Amino acid sequence: MLAIASDHGGFALKQAVMAHLDKRGMAYHDFGTYSEASCDYPDFGRAAALAVASGECDRGIVICGTGIGISITANKVPGIRCALCTDCFCAEATRLHNDANMLALGGRVVGEGLALKIVDTFLDTPFSNDERHKRRIAKIEG
Repeated sequence: MLAIASDHGGFALKQAVMAHLDKRGMAYHDFGTYSEASCDYPDFGRAAALAVASGECDRGIVICGTGIGISITANKVPGIRCALCTDCFCAEATRLHNDANMLALGGRVVGEGLALKIVDTFLDTPFSNDERHKRRIAKIEG
C-alpha cells in the first residue's frame, strides 16, 4: 500500500496520480488534503511519512507546490528517505542507489504527463542491493 498526501498546491496533481494508481491497480491511502483550500503541507506530509515509517504503508508519494517543503517534512521522520524528483533519471537513481521510500513532486513544477512517468519509474525501479549503496544508506541512517 502507498501513502499519498498533498497540500493545496499539490492537490490537482495528487488527484491525477491517484487516478493513475487506480489504473495500475495499486492500493493507496490518501492522507489529505482533500481540497484546494489553503492548508499547511507539514500536516499531510508528516502523516504520510509516519505511515511509511511505521510499516503501515510500503512507500509514499507527497506533493506540494514545489515539492521542497513537503520533502523536508517527510525527511524529518526517522527511517524516511524522501527524494524530490523532477525527472525520471533522478527517480530511477534514488531507488537504485538510495532505496528511497518516498517520492516528492512539485505540483507547480512538473506537468502531469512527466509526473506520472516519474511515479512509474519510482514505483517500478527496485533497489540495487549493491554493497556500496547499503553502506551509504547505513551512514545516512546513522
